[in-house]
Amino acid sequence: MSEAKHPRPSRYELTQTQWERIEDLLPGKASDPGRTAADNRRFVNGVLWVLRSGARWSDLPTRYGAYKSVHKRFTRWAAKGIWERVLQSLIQERSNEYLLIDSSIVRAHAQAATAKGGQRTRLWGVAQEV
Repeated sequence: MSEAKHPRPSRYELTQTQWERIEDLLPGKASDPGRTAADNRRFVNGVLWVLRSGARWSDLPTRYGAYKSVHKRFTRWAAKGIWERVLQSLIQERSNEYLLIDSSIVRAHAQAATAKGGQRTRLWGVAQEV
């Protein structure tokens, strides 16, 4: 296989081998009811781009599709348990090199440090409210 036919994926995208391991686990196959998903790989790569880069959905490069559509589909798949099913399937494989997932893989948004409604700083010398 020449490099021209199979260009190296970007840092956040699945390799051909990785894609082949999960593609049959995703909805939208020709044998599935409903629409056939011609862009599952592009969609998954877009989700990985957001999760691995720590960027906002609105910063998603247009090569992955409209960010609102990608986010909506990501949310639908989460609600239907599709991501969970994929991860459970990957966990079953003993030789899986991606079994360990830690905080170095997914970064939090900058806004995650300033959550609303969290504990506020207590002023010294002021009676605490009960």
